[in-house]
Amino acid sequence: MSEQTTAAGSAAAVAPPPGGMAGAAALAAGMAPAAAGLRTDFCGRLRIADVGRVVSVCGWVARRREHGEHLAFLDLRDYTGILQCVVDGAHDLRAEYVVRVTGTLRRRPEGTTNPSLETGEVELHECTVEVLNAADPPPFSLDSRVETDEIVRLRYRYVDLRSERMQKNLRTRATVTSALRQAMEGNGFLEVETPLLWTPTPEGSREFAIPSRLQHGSFYVLPQSPQIAKQLSMVGGIDRYYQIARCLRDEDLRADRQFEFTQLDLEASFVTEHEVQAFVEDAVARAIAAVTGERPAPALRLSWAEALERYGVDKPDVRFGMELVDLKSVFAETAFNAFRSDAVRALCFPGGAALGRARLDALVERAKGLGAKGLVWMRVVPGDGGGLALDSPVVKFLSDVEQTGLLTALDASLGDLILAVADERRRACEVLGQLRIDLGRPPVYEGPWRLCWVVDFPLFDGVDDEGRPQAAHHPFTMPRPEDLDRLVSDPLSVRAQSYDLVLNGWELGSGSIRIHRREIQEQVFAGLGITREEAESRFGFLLGAFRYGAPPHGGFAVGIDRLVAILAGEENIREVIAFPKTQSGADPMTGAPKPLTPAHLAELGLRVAPTAGPNAPGGARRG
Repeated sequence: MSEQTTAAGSAAAVAPPPGGMAGAAALAAGMAPAAAGLRTDFCGRLRIADVGRVVSVCGWVARRREHGEHLAFLDLRDYTGILQCVVDGAHDLRAEYVVRVTGTLRRRPEGTTNPSLETGEVELHECTVEVLNAADPPPFSLDSRVETDEIVRLRYRYVDLRSERMQKNLRTRATVTSALRQAMEGNGFLEVETPLLWTPTPEGSREFAIPSRLQHGSFYVLPQSPQIAKQLSMVGGIDRYYQIARCLRDEDLRADRQFEFTQLDLEASFVTEHEVQAFVEDAVARAIAAVTGERPAPALRLSWAEALERYGVDKPDVRFGMELVDLKSVFAETAFNAFRSDAVRALCFPGGAALGRARLDALVERAKGLGAKGLVWMRVVPGDGGGLALDSPVVKFLSDVEQTGLLTALDASLGDLILAVADERRRACEVLGQLRIDLGRPPVYEGPWRLCWVVDFPLFDGVDDEGRPQAAHHPFTMPRPEDLDRLVSDPLSVRAQSYDLVLNGWELGSGSIRIHRREIQEQVFAGLGITREEAESRFGFLLGAFRYGAPPHGGFAVGIDRLVAILAGEENIREVIAFPKTQSGADPMTGAPKPLTPAHLAELGLRVAPTAGPNAPGGARRG
């Protein structure tokens, strides 16, 4: 690439790329005083007020447009945006070349401004272009208007990160994290780091195991959360702890779940659940305001039972109506056998009467797929006397009083669609709750931002195959004081001092007041089928700590990936993580996970058991 000749009004020189780091350093030293660096300004921050200045900008060639035999328009991109540079003799420049451009900023000629760019009123001319590094053609277009397969994006993630979308998302993430830190520190919380190499604990999720090189046959695990460590910090008198914590769970991946994730983890001593919730809500509200410029309204507060009754889910989206209605009293004396059930619940879908029969049949199948015995649909249509009537295959089985009571209970209007489920109470609520989401829920990232606390969860959620209660959250949650006397006699009726925070129907995180008394912790362990010997072996350090003055304490963990995804307008948390895994848990960029060498396995005292078939993972490898 040779130096180009100049043309009237826009002289340019294109220099070859310097050799390695030493060449870059020499280039910097040659162009400006050493302290000045390679650039004077960022591409996206130049405005009309800067016209007339000689500036140097650095970045990647986003686009080159030829204009005549010599003249070209170069769109230069850095993380702040794009700047148009008028360049003479730039034929050898290609997309994604790394360049430094020095020139004079001027107004764009009349009629050539670009309102879609923040720098659209200015351009750089009389440019000198220096190539800092050449580049092969990119594996995909970074133009946001071009769709690219996600696997390709992840394989070349270092290129994908240059895109406007990923730059915006990661900077939104940094804004959220900064706001959370400020909120925690403003409320007197101390940042404390907890171990990444931990001991196995039954917190309800599968753990990643790490073999010990020094003690063959023994393992650490990567923490599902800093739960026990932060409780021990409370015993240690930390009083108010927080951490931007990395957590790992070996569970199936989905849109809102990765193997490794980040959470705002906090714990405080001598607090009530309301105080913990106030700390958390303040931090989340500050993060939302930092990104959107608007602090959300105070959170709605619902008990777990009320959330199921009104919305059919324990993470309700309260941005829209269509609440569930109890129709048991309306059909108390019904002759319609299908409604003679433990519970009859219904919802009203505004404007849903326009749905065709095929769509209605699909809703019936959807309800059955969710576990319901069936689904009754009824269109609200004009009545003979000018009022409202119902159109449905089941109307002939309903009395006039029942039809009127149904319309009144649901406050139905002309053109609405009523959906009803008669079944066991919880199933009826959950099926309609999912149909409510299917039919009415706006995208999670659309405002308004509506927070909701769900409280008073059951301490135990059903029983296992051996009839033992299963912890609804984790086994360190304090029962409600008024329910303590039923911990042994009727454990499934015991409510926990636990609470979830929901934003626009996405659960942001969970927390609870913790058990701080040894005898209660032992009772909960016993209820879960954990013997005294097993409890001592696995949790002796925690039970022992309770003997030395553990204060009452409680905490919470906010899922930062989920919060950022909502605020960034993404429905998949992979889009707000710099280097995520695919849904199969693979990393297309590095090829992980990969087998270890025989020597490495031997050093760890491990062998890989063969699996069926020579092509199966691990099938031909032994340590």
